Amino acid sequence: MKPTAATVVIIGAGLSGLYAARLLHAAGIGVQILEARDRVGGRILSVDEEGRPSEDGFDLGASWIWPRMQPAIGALVDELGLSGFTQFSEGDVVFERFSREGPLRHAGPRQDPQSIRLVGGMSAIVRALMASLPEDCIQCEAHVTRIALAEDGVRLTISLPGGGEEETHASQVITAVPPRLLEATVQFTPALEPSTTDRWRSTPTWMAPHAKFFALYDRPFWREAGLSGTAQSVVGPLMEIHDATTSSGKPGLFGFLGMGPDQRSAIGEAVVTQACIEQLARIFGPQALQPRATLYKDWSKDPLTATSADRGFGGHPSAEGSAWVTGAWQRRLALAGSETSATEPGFLAGALEAARCAVTDTLQRIGSSN
Repeated sequence: MKPTAATVVIIGAGLSGLYAARLLHAAGIGVQILEARDRVGGRILSVDEEGRPSEDGFDLGASWIWPRMQPAIGALVDELGLSGFTQFSEGDVVFERFSREGPLRHAGPRQDPQSIRLVGGMSAIVRALMASLPEDCIQCEAHVTRIALAEDGVRLTISLPGGGEEETHASQVITAVPPRLLEATVQFTPALEPSTTDRWRSTPTWMAPHAKFFALYDRPFWREAGLSGTAQSVVGPLMEIHDATTSSGKPGLFGFLGMGPDQRSAIGEAVVTQACIEQLARIFGPQALQPRATLYKDWSKDPLTATSADRGFGGHPSAEGSAWVTGAWQRRLALAGSETSATEPGFLAGALEAARCAVTDTLQRIGSSN
């Protein structure tokens, strides 16, 4: 194993990890980000119609922000020089109440507060944060498997894609991954206290049980028919549908699957895809039967998002609870995943708040040790 060194190691290069790195770098602290995936962004993923990462993409994960309700993320978007556009909601909405009853069309309510999407997809915020960091501070395909306390800090063991391992050292560690995933995939020495383990394991991971389906078209025919693209259904398989058209005008519709991970796995992606297309045709008309492309992202099958405990709909993370880190680990470890936010757990705004708190605690510990 080849030892390396950094003042603070951040595990995870999603929004919270990148934002924590930005705050630490601005404070003059050396930082290294270890990301198990072969890409940055975590549960932010914007892709083209072939599923490749894109700077004008469709958001397979996080899609919206609400700047009026979440001023911190609105301020960061402005600070990074990014542009947003309002989620399209003009026109009627459609409800599917019963399989024996046709879809019902109603005048759409005014959206308040308005949800905002980013020009270029939500990955625009990831690219902008990366640009503000030292070029060599992010290591992808570096899966942390063990973390051990040492006299002079923390030693982390990293599993590499070729099958080998390496070790790195840090004075402090910030984990920017879901607590449940952290507990399931990383071995701690000394062991975590049982109360800490129980809390991490019992915290639902945002998006982990869910799947999103996109149908992409040559033109937004639903808008031409006076429809907003918004629909709700108890018939399914999609339970909530929205207009997914990009800021550049690439038309699309997307929805969240209403069936659980086990049911999706049992019937298979091809059957799910066909059922979704047929539902879109019921709601928006026969033109929906001919998408130019479809996209399907089942987050429950992403081993760097979900664990076996996420296969049921466990609800949204709660802001209430005891301390995230107890015992011997309190002096070296801070949690910054969105689920640990005290104000908006599971949301993008929560990722920023959790990262800010983790960095504040980390800087205080670094200061007290000097």
